[in-house]
Amino acid sequence: MAHHNNNHAHEHTHEHSLTQELICHFPYAVFSVAFALILVSFITKPGLESVGLLQMQSHILFHSFHFMHIVFASAGSMITFLRYSKNLFMGVLISILSPAVFCILSDVILPYIGGRMLGVDMHWHICFITELHNVLPFLFTGILTGIALSYHGSEQQGFYSVFSHFFHIFVSSIASTLYLVSHGFTTWYDSIGYVFVFLIIAVVIPCTCSDVLVPALIAKAHAKQ
Repeated sequence: MAHHNNNHAHEHTHEHSLTQELICHFPYAVFSVAFALILVSFITKPGLESVGLLQMQSHILFHSFHFMHIVFASAGSMITFLRYSKNLFMGVLISILSPAVFCILSDVILPYIGGRMLGVDMHWHICFITELHNVLPFLFTGILTGIALSYHGSEQQGFYSVFSHFFHIFVSSIASTLYLVSHGFTTWYDSIGYVFVFLIIAVVIPCTCSDVLVPALIAKAHAKQ
């Protein structure tokens, strides 16, 4: 009976910590989106470049930030998974699949849909399909980084988790905006309010799922087996 109560208390603690983690991450995520828009404002200054050149530069920069997004996504997923389970193989698998789904969702699919809704002639560009040879080094470097960080104490892990999540949202927000600009949404600053709210929805939710929800839920389910 005592053993059952201990298990129940342990599960309750995990549920509570997961809820608190989501609440704690949301303000950092909103701030990182705001900072990302400030940086993109400097990157895509109006009137300094031709529209075609601006789109080309945005396309190149999109790749840089998208690849950095993959690093933070895979590292964050691994850190969270190893907090709840020590199954390294399963952690690596989740840290491959989770970024593959959520990085594409936040950086490509949702910006594509948002651009189409605004009448922009969007096109698909999924690096996990067309540029896998470039994706893999960033993906596995992020996984190794997450494994290394998981050896730190629980307090340091919490700090690194929030730190990683902040920059995860930051680089993803920039990548998503640059994806829009590279496909013709060069006057995004005229609709910056819409873009801000759109990014919170399109980036915060997938990145939080990738960093917190998916790895934690799968790790906890696997630990109960």
